[in-house]
Amino acid sequence: MRDEISNNIAPNDIILPFQVGETAVRGRVVRLGGAIDTILSAHQFPETVSQLLGEAVCLVAMMGASLKFDGRLIFQAQGGGPVSMIVADYTVGGAIRATAKIREGATVEATGAAGLLGKGHIVMTIDQGADMERYQGVTPIEGDSLASAAIAYFAQSEQIPTIIKLSVGRLSAPGEGDQWRAGGIMAQFVPGEGGTRERGEEVKMDVDDREVWERAAAFVETTQDDELLDPSISAETLLYRLFHEDGARVFDALPVKAHCRCEAESIIAVLSNYSEDELSDMVEDGKITVTCEFCRKDYRFTSKGELMSE
Repeated sequence: MRDEISNNIAPNDIILPFQVGETAVRGRVVRLGGAIDTILSAHQFPETVSQLLGEAVCLVAMMGASLKFDGRLIFQAQGGGPVSMIVADYTVGGAIRATAKIREGATVEATGAAGLLGKGHIVMTIDQGADMERYQGVTPIEGDSLASAAIAYFAQSEQIPTIIKLSVGRLSAPGEGDQWRAGGIMAQFVPGEGGTRERGEEVKMDVDDREVWERAAAFVETTQDDELLDPSISAETLLYRLFHEDGARVFDALPVKAHCRCEAESIIAVLSNYSEDELSDMVEDGKITVTCEFCRKDYRFTSKGELMSE
């Protein structure tokens, strides 16, 4: 933990936890550069779908960074719009990945979560490992953005006052092409962190608490897109701009990287369940090609389901 704001943290691919002064307002800032460019560039989705997926990655990173155990947080949104599903997950240690599915034959002209996903629901899944019970929360998609949908999730499932701002866009650098960047900030009122409040139990706020929360939320609401995307504005600088009157205590930054868990061995195990005739039907141009939906990596196998050398 560090009590003073400085500018010594690289603005790319980090999550920076913070606390507003000595209050019960805590939060996280995420700044994504190369990691989000790797994820979004691999998919080549329409611009608006890429922006929506980038927002999902920011959300799952900020939320997943609060996990106190080895595990994974999975954010999923499903709806009846042209984008039928988006999925993003964060593994403790900083690995992120994401994908989306566009409904077959759909025309992607809408923008934002409401237009692209339509009516549907979001699912938050906490995966603590193979031998542990999963926690899953489901809420309707509310509002016109993923930020508003996530705020509604915390209000309904976690009973925690929350404010979130997200931004995703392409930026150009001298001598380089456009690259995706993404950023987000979330703040929550979480009294007695580490105490005995059960999941879903409503946060009790007195008059002073409400004043503290409303003040902090109002400051976060002023965050501009360029403050979340501009690589010259560090996460610490942003926090200073927002909370210099009240003070912001920053904690150790957490690294983030684009990393997929796909592996040939898992695909081989799946292919082994098919008969020789079924495998033969999968062959095209002398091989079976399986493409990971997350990272878009191609794995090539023989007609017998054996991995081919590169």
